[in-house]
Amino acid sequence: MTDSADTTAHPPRDRPRRAPAAPDAPAPAAPATGVPAPGVPTPAAPGAPTPAAPGDPAPPALGVPAPAAPAPPTPGAPAPAAPAERGRWVVRVVWRAGLGLAGGTVTAAVELVLLALAALLMAYALAFSRGQRAMPEIVAAGARALTELERRRLARFLGERAEAEYGPLRALAYLVLRVPVGLLGGLIMLLILYGAATGVRLAVSWWITRDYMDGIPPAWWIVLYTAVAGTVLAFVAVQGLVGVVALERRVARRCLGPSPLAEYERRIAQLAVSRAEVVDAVDDERRRIERDLHDGVQQRLVALGMLIGRARRAGDGERARDLLRQAHEESRNVLEDLREVTWRVYPAALDGEGLRAALETVAERSPLPVTIEYGLDARPPHALEIAAYFVVCEAVTNAAKHSGATRVHVRVRELDRSAPAPGPASGPGHAGPDGHGPGGRRGSGGRERMVSVRIEDDGDGGADPSGGGLAGLARRAAALDGTLTVHSPPGGPTVIDAELPCG
Repeated sequence: MTDSADTTAHPPRDRPRRAPAAPDAPAPAAPATGVPAPGVPTPAAPGAPTPAAPGDPAPPALGVPAPAAPAPPTPGAPAPAAPAERGRWVVRVVWRAGLGLAGGTVTAAVELVLLALAALLMAYALAFSRGQRAMPEIVAAGARALTELERRRLARFLGERAEAEYGPLRALAYLVLRVPVGLLGGLIMLLILYGAATGVRLAVSWWITRDYMDGIPPAWWIVLYTAVAGTVLAFVAVQGLVGVVALERRVARRCLGPSPLAEYERRIAQLAVSRAEVVDAVDDERRRIERDLHDGVQQRLVALGMLIGRARRAGDGERARDLLRQAHEESRNVLEDLREVTWRVYPAALDGEGLRAALETVAERSPLPVTIEYGLDARPPHALEIAAYFVVCEAVTNAAKHSGATRVHVRVRELDRSAPAPGPASGPGHAGPDGHGPGGRRGSGGRERMVSVRIEDDGDGGADPSGGGLAGLARRAAALDGTLTVHSPPGGPTVIDAELPCG
């Protein structure tokens, strides 16, 4: 995402669809007076802003949403771009991570006690139950409760929200591996606190009380040596805490997440479903094209043929010229309808000028004012451009037809997501009844480049994510391992978010 995204507001384009002209309908005559004819737009559209007085404040830009309150920081989320905001963000993330490690030390001590009791109870069960009950119920319940507590701590303070599939044995195995990690984090934090306290005491003894700790005076080379050694030790300790956080996440994913075989089976099933949904989407698109041709172009061609036939049979020259004039006008309408159909099938601008030009065309053809905020530095892959274009096109069309909106804001930007590791890809998310997909893509770790497409209108809301148009968009995003979410409460606004991976 760029720091300064290009925001372009496009006025609506008045393109009312005209019905096929009747063969006998005479051309409407323009009025002789200065009053515009019915159906002809006046120079100033209703609701247009009036010029502001010299002392009035400037109105907000049309289509630009009001700034939202900053969300709480999450470890692993992209940092803000402004230096001051970035500094505050880093402080908040470090503070949350420190609280998470401190809480992990406390829970590790509790888990150590549970593991000691579990060892005694399981030994008793093996000895007296003849192998029928290897794990007592109290041990299984305690392991599940502590494991769930650890998952909430990781999600709340360390930003780890990986999927989990585990039973009592896997929960107990996770606690066995997690206890030394939690105690190691607590030990490193104690060493940091001890080093900080020692440094404060040394500085106080040198320059305030003058009693010189251990009888060592503050010579310049001693102060320099102490400062360098303290800085190196502090750096090593902080790196140790970073390693503990990474190890906490890795242990949780390895012990509680789905096994590699289960991930592959799930991925295969999701690919099969996605392939079937793509075929259904193609069939729906073909039916829509056939309906547009049958209801629009075909009817106009029939009317055109009738006009030409009547002109050929007309005995009066004036009548024949009037019918030919009507036929010429109808042929222009046929060409316009054909352009509309071909543009909706596939815009030629995607092949030449790219996604930005195609979205500007959507904004120009829309009957609503559309503001486009385009923040991509490089051109994304072609398949992603096609999916993003159709998401925006369908969302703008729905807003114009069904929502009662007065403006639409479109934002396209690039995101960096933390890709969970290790493990194969899990499936794409789909918009469900509540409008939220179950999850995104799983990669091989590190960062994953995503393109976020957000469409927001100020309409009445109540959009159904399971409807034909939005469900088709969800299938199109799922084919690219992307997600589509719809948030449309009654009363509005409607927000459609699509996140598509770049490769």
